[in-house]
Amino acid sequence: MAQSWHDLLFAHWPVNAAVMRPLLPPQLQVDTFEGSAWLAVVPFRMTGVRLRGTPALPWLSAFPELNIRTYVTCDGKPGVWFFSLDAGNALAVAIARAWFHLPYFHARMRCANQDGWNHYDSERTHLGASSALLKCRYRPIGEVFSSRRGTLEYFLTERYCLYTTDGRGRIIRGEIHHPRWPLQRAEAELAQNSMAESLGVALASRPLLHFARRQDVLVWAPRLRTAPRGRSSQG
Repeated sequence: MAQSWHDLLFAHWPVNAAVMRPLLPPQLQVDTFEGSAWLAVVPFRMTGVRLRGTPALPWLSAFPELNIRTYVTCDGKPGVWFFSLDAGNALAVAIARAWFHLPYFHARMRCANQDGWNHYDSERTHLGASSALLKCRYRPIGEVFSSRRGTLEYFLTERYCLYTTDGRGRIIRGEIHHPRWPLQRAEAELAQNSMAESLGVALASRPLLHFARRQDVLVWAPRLRTAPRGRSSQG
């Protein structure tokens, strides 16, 4: 699939790795930077969502999305683990849940740019799902830069696969391709944020904030992870 991400905020909180461990499948390892795991709240909007080589459909290809994610490795390959992905398009949610096996949820969402600020409101409305609310505004500050390998910014953003599980608990890997993130420092006002409450993770400290104006992305079809020779499928 091809898609473009716009006006994205990375809001990252350090989390004790021991807190994160029981929230993940046993086949995955918590990925840490200088001993700390990280949890991110990532609001943005998507456009041009389509199968590669096909035209974008107006009623399916553009909508807001909000991710809650952390960072993992599997067989030595770093990637992203999504705890939830809220989206403002019910059909897109149904397709993503079926095709990618990702925990997508429908939400009532609104995003707009006003006086240089990105205003973002999201309230989860998915039937049977735990409640989750985000009300914030954010904007970039500073010049655009690319993260350097070995830095915290690189660790948090330059990841080129995602992990999830199928209905039998097996690990699925989805490969992702995009250019290096065009990052900026950011500031944000988080008026309401209950996105991590269902995980039992307290986001008490001030987050580390980055902004990206646009990122063009290719996503390949997810595939079952093949365990390395000599190891069980449970790692």
